[in-house]
Amino acid sequence: MASVSAENPYVESPPTDFASVDELDADEAREQAEQLREAIRYHDYRYYVENDPVVADRTYDALFSRLQDLEAAFDVQTEDSPTRRVGGEPVAELGTVEHVAPMLSIDSSGDPDDVRAFDDRVRRTLGVDDVRYVCEPKFDGLSVEVVYEDGEYVRAATRGDGEQGEDVTENVRTIASVPERLRGDHPDFLAVRGEAYLPRDAFQQLNRERVERGDDPFANPRNAAAGSLRQLDPSVTADRPLDCFFYDVLDASAEFATNWEERETLPTYGLRTNDRTERVDDVEAAIRFRDALQADREDLNYEVDGVVVKVDALDRCEELGTTSRHYRWAYAYKFPPRSEETPVTDVVLQVGRTGRVTPVALLEPVDVGGVTVSRASLHNPAEIAAKDVNVGDVVRVERAGDVIPYVDEVVEKRSEGHYEMPDRCPVCDSAIEHDGPIAYCTGGLACDAQLRRAVAYYGSDDGLDIDGLGEERVDQLVDAGVIEDSPADLYRIEASDLLDLDGWGERSAENLLEEIEASRNPPLASFLSAIGIPKVGPATARDLAREFGTLDAVMDASREDLESVPDVGPTVADQIREFFDSDRNRAVIADLREYVDPQSAETGGGDELAGLTFVFTGSLDRPRGELSDLVERHGGNATGSVSGNTDYLVVGDNPGTTKRADADAEGVPELSPAAFHDLLEERGVEVE
Repeated sequence: MASVSAENPYVESPPTDFASVDELDADEAREQAEQLREAIRYHDYRYYVENDPVVADRTYDALFSRLQDLEAAFDVQTEDSPTRRVGGEPVAELGTVEHVAPMLSIDSSGDPDDVRAFDDRVRRTLGVDDVRYVCEPKFDGLSVEVVYEDGEYVRAATRGDGEQGEDVTENVRTIASVPERLRGDHPDFLAVRGEAYLPRDAFQQLNRERVERGDDPFANPRNAAAGSLRQLDPSVTADRPLDCFFYDVLDASAEFATNWEERETLPTYGLRTNDRTERVDDVEAAIRFRDALQADREDLNYEVDGVVVKVDALDRCEELGTTSRHYRWAYAYKFPPRSEETPVTDVVLQVGRTGRVTPVALLEPVDVGGVTVSRASLHNPAEIAAKDVNVGDVVRVERAGDVIPYVDEVVEKRSEGHYEMPDRCPVCDSAIEHDGPIAYCTGGLACDAQLRRAVAYYGSDDGLDIDGLGEERVDQLVDAGVIEDSPADLYRIEASDLLDLDGWGERSAENLLEEIEASRNPPLASFLSAIGIPKVGPATARDLAREFGTLDAVMDASREDLESVPDVGPTVADQIREFFDSDRNRAVIADLREYVDPQSAETGGGDELAGLTFVFTGSLDRPRGELSDLVERHGGNATGSVSGNTDYLVVGDNPGTTKRADADAEGVPELSPAAFHDLLEERGVEVE
């Protein structure tokens, strides 16, 4: 596409008040759709390549929406339509494709003397005194190969091992800055290398949403970009605002003399390049370029971790050649890692399954003890006030117990005052109440965040151990409206509810329904742990079950009776009593009891299984919770996940794959249900 047709009405001053599609015939719709496609490609070019848009975002959105309406109503979508960016059909797995030319790595260092040594090697090898270099940001994203034939987008792949990579054609197609069709006098064949990345502002927004849902945030924009591109469902990729810079021609049917010529020519094809690229006359100028870019690092809307210095003349690059792993004509002069001190970019509120609202600081990713940290706990409103923390302040981050990051102190105050907690929950808009220093959302399971976490915990290893019901599955079921009110909705799921969702087949749906069915008669201890009583984990739940025997007895126990249970002090007793005094919690339990019958705790037992740890998977002859209780009553341990301490994995029908894979990796032997019963009998454990 050399230029946009002068007759195209959707370029300079496009209308946004379109007539109804019902007023068009097929020919009119086809013509209008093609004009819209041409105009949208032009506006993409002005926005992403020229950085000079000629229409407002709302106008562009109106054009795009109109094109979608026309293509849906008249079935006129083309293979290269911009609307294909919204995502294609999910794939079973990403295939592997061979690159048209090797995509090698680049040797690197943060020491300027190493960069000078690189320059010495280049000049000695070439036998020259002076070498001109091209300097460009070293983007911290995911390297991709993009291939065009006859100007049409045909394929994209990750770097992989340098010789072949993952086929991410449909996912890269969703990136608006990757054109479906080249512009201008383009070559017949073009393979280019680019960097797919997530802009920093989009990264922070994505992490805000994840933290508010109770999910772990991405560690850094690179991880977010890589995870987004490797999705099996392109529509997931399309929901994440990835962008792309192009910086190298891997192969082409056209000739280029220099790297700088490539850089200047790619935008004429509609391929976006970075405006912080420069051509310099010697290595000292390259070092100064890196220092200048580092000074501007925090102002860029993309992550960079250094500068790539590459020989400009392509014939000299060919003469220098490569090693088996990297190019001899390029070198990366790295920035030092951000360490311990970093700005707070946002404060978000994470709502847990018990309603506790925890303020979390989102950070510019920083290296703390060799781990990249992008969030840190602020604990509670009182601590925020004590440390005087607000958005924009530079803080020192530490890791408690070398695990949990937290804000230690403000080292540079850039804002007025401290962050103030809102009065309403950011998820459900219920009132936030305070119990001492702790804030709580009062929305209960009507709060989407609490519902998601409550259902996930109910099916977790510490709950009823429902295989296949991890957090991502729960999020999907809640988003689809399959789960709306409480964990009891699990027992109302039908196969058709699952088969209508992405990623579900008959086997996976059948397996989950069997797992849910197997949880209908859990041991009392498992049920008490699963319903999420504050401060009551599996161990305390077992003590409560043994002390009181039935669910009703636990629910009606007085504070004094509860304090008589081992390891239940006044604080825990108060939490348990308050939980069961809540009308809302009793209603949830009553709903669950329509489907679930917690089994009264059995007493007695011995130490016949002392020192043995078991894990159960698949459909067994008795509920897994009942078997776990049996093991523990006889001195053994029953856990929900396989580790190096596991002695046996007991495998029933239709087992999950994760536990078996972990068992294989750890060398843990598997037992069939019959072999498990034989072992019990050998140890003197009677099984009815």
